[in-house]
Amino acid sequence: MGKPTTGDFMKTAGWLDWYEGPSVPRFTPPAGAVDAHCHVFGPGAQFPYAPERKYTPCDAGKAQLFALRDHLGFACNVIVQATCHGDDNRALVDALHAAAGKARGVATVRRGITDAQLRALHEAGVRGVRFNFVKRLVDFTPKDELLEIAGRIAVLGWHVVIYFEAADLPELWDFFTALPTTVVVDHMGRPDVGKPLGGAEFALFERFMHEHPNVWSKVSCPERLSLSGPPALAGEQRAYRDVVPFARRIVEAFPDRVLWGSDWPHPNLKDHMPDDGLLVDFIPHIAPTAELQRKLLVDNPMRLYWPEETR
Repeated sequence: MGKPTTGDFMKTAGWLDWYEGPSVPRFTPPAGAVDAHCHVFGPGAQFPYAPERKYTPCDAGKAQLFALRDHLGFACNVIVQATCHGDDNRALVDALHAAAGKARGVATVRRGITDAQLRALHEAGVRGVRFNFVKRLVDFTPKDELLEIAGRIAVLGWHVVIYFEAADLPELWDFFTALPTTVVVDHMGRPDVGKPLGGAEFALFERFMHEHPNVWSKVSCPERLSLSGPPALAGEQRAYRDVVPFARRIVEAFPDRVLWGSDWPHPNLKDHMPDDGLLVDFIPHIAPTAELQRKLLVDNPMRLYWPEETR
């Protein structure tokens, strides 16, 4: 039976629910490890989903997220505002308060937000805003509005998280490089892993990072990018093996500018729902040394989200 969506909401048809009973990872994250990309959904009865949303999820609240954090062996979370909540950040802020310092947030804001509201988000633990350019998930926001927001949040020391698909990088390049903050790319810009690692598309993303030292990347979401699939589909123990060369290339080339996240509860998946324990076991394949693992999971996210604790 599927998980419920509470309130006056009906879950989008075909939506897969997050995986209950994830395996215990064989890989043990280093002490202080951060899951730097995850979400909370609702519960809808308490935190209604946005009228303009492109999908309606099942509820996936803070209690489930924190239980998963502990089960997987992580210390902290970075909770990213889900598009199904629009710019209503109440579910995010509620989770941040409940985390008692063990979580930071990435919000969605609009031009009309006041300085006082931004300060309140900062006090709650928000340290960034997300700009989403995936057309099937969000409606277009004018770039002048986004640049205005970026300028305002730069004063707070926040960064901008950008979500886009690889084919759209050329047309977005000038906008991304004009942002006045640290820029964090979701999921390596969603490369097509069916194309060559050395091909023009991924080479452009590498050039983007090489030429702009303010650009970071999350090496997350192999379950979204893989064509070979999880072990049951791939016929071997290593999950999402076709994503490994791409993520490892970024980790090894930019060890001080990479983050990892589970993406729980994995919105908008209709093919398969990943076992979060297997996602953790993906990490040593893309960060094969203890030093790279510590940078990816501890040093980098702490420097970006908890800088006061790394001085």
